[in-house]
Amino acid sequence: CALVLGGVIITHFYYKSVNASVDPRIVPARKLYENYNLFARENKLDSIFWLMDTIESIYTRVEHYKNSYEVGVLYNNRAATCLSLLMNEEDVTLKDSLLEVANESINQSITIYENWLMSYEGKSEQELEKDLEKDFFVGLEAYEEIDQQKFLGRRIKEIIEAQVETKRRLSVSYTNLGLVYRHQLRYEAAVLSYQKAIENWDRNLTAENNLNKLLGRPEKKRNLIQKLFPPERVEN
Repeated sequence: CALVLGGVIITHFYYKSVNASVDPRIVPARKLYENYNLFARENKLDSIFWLMDTIESIYTRVEHYKNSYEVGVLYNNRAATCLSLLMNEEDVTLKDSLLEVANESINQSITIYENWLMSYEGKSEQELEKDLEKDFFVGLEAYEEIDQQKFLGRRIKEIIEAQVETKRRLSVSYTNLGLVYRHQLRYEAAVLSYQKAIENWDRNLTAENNLNKLLGRPEKKRNLIQKLFPPERVEN
């Protein structure tokens, strides 16, 4: 019992310490994002759009985050929401409008992800620290230097994690773009998008099976491990 209690205490202080190191300028955005899954489960689409617009305004007020992978996530999720609305929509004009918004949002996310990867992919902690010192501290002048360094250290760790995850996020965006093209009956463009998705993430089974459908090939079935831990279960 004492060991369990000790573990709880250690965990509490660990997460308190981690949370204290988050860049305070974007803490409100991350708190808001906690509502995304709830709104999605309850199909509150208007709330989702409001949420994403509000979060984007927080990120884009800070120079360092204007073209960050987090903003790419917002654009892709906005597109995914539009695509989900298409499922039960019969109005042709509204469908076309949703596809147009989805297309624009996905291409925005792809541009952001690709530019972000060109800037950060493969860089070491030391290289990232040198890069971030150019603009990261703008707006943090009111904080003590020790706190500024905590924020910087946390951000560098997030970027290192994102070096892997953003390739997958880019793959998801290309998968969604392929879906837009299929709705528009642009099958050759859809094939190219799915191929791009697989190039960026070779475990993207959704893209692979969508490609197989278009090419008249049999779909791949998930094995037991893939069913339990589907690779698509990635935070976009």
